[in-house]
Amino acid sequence: MTKLFLPIFLLMSMLAGCSLHSGSTYERGEMGAPAYFKKGVILSVRDVKIKGTESGAGAAAGAAAGGLAGSTLGGNTATRALGGLGGAVIGGIVGHTTENVITGGDASEFIIQPDEGEPYSVVQVNDEDLKAGERILIMESGKLRIVRDSTAKK
Repeated sequence: MTKLFLPIFLLMSMLAGCSLHSGSTYERGEMGAPAYFKKGVILSVRDVKIKGTESGAGAAAGAAAGGLAGSTLGGNTATRALGGLGGAVIGGIVGHTTENVITGGDASEFIIQPDEGEPYSVVQVNDEDLKAGERILIMESGKLRIVRDSTAKK
């Protein structure tokens, strides 16, 4: 039974590192890198759904785990082979769906107006509960993110 948990554990560990883009969460490689910013205002905010990844890793891990589990069923070689095949198919479907659910999620699309330049949109997790009309800092360090401008006059 421990053979079954290893592929599932590896899949969950790998997918746990896949997080949605946020204004407050940075990748390790962004630490110490210069970030350039400009100021602006949020024109509008709307909720959006982020589709999960379909890399095949979930299906592969699920198929491996299902195949291992299914191959332990039955008393003869033919029954174990059919169990392994059926388990791999079902495990692959479950693994694919699990990958999509784990790596997808909710985010917000922001239409922003920089103080200088044309308006554009940014999609990120709205972990600061930003609203239309708020002053923001538009930060760029390889990725574009927006955060509340705490220097703005209230």
